[in-house]
Amino acid sequence: MKKVNLGFTLIELMVVLAIIAIIAAIAYPSYNQSIMRTRRAAAGGCLHELTQFMERFYSTNMTYANAVLQPSACQNDLANFYTFQFNVVPAANTYSIDATPIGPQVADPCGTLNINELGTKIPDPVVSPQCWR
Repeated sequence: MKKVNLGFTLIELMVVLAIIAIIAAIAYPSYNQSIMRTRRAAAGGCLHELTQFMERFYSTNMTYANAVLQPSACQNDLANFYTFQFNVVPAANTYSIDATPIGPQVADPCGTLNINELGTKIPDPVVSPQCWR
């Protein structure tokens, strides 16, 4: 009579677990980098939205002075990852807005994103294009 094997051996289970662990070790950091890039892109979009608000404010008041950043949906969505604030107090013809990473986003190699009234971006998109995608 032939014996019928209906289960897995411990060795087979250990091999499967080792393969899963190797795949997870490769996939998880890649996933985290993807999430970080997505949040950075959202922060860049939010900065552009705030820039549009500032231009509307200027069109109405003919100055950037006394402007206050209005709360927006993008700021609420990114509240755990970025703070949005003026770099310096807006003057009559100038302003500069920062998106400063906080929490898990602090590990972002691009760091603080900045845009001013001229549309100048820091870090420079020519030098670091990955930061403003």
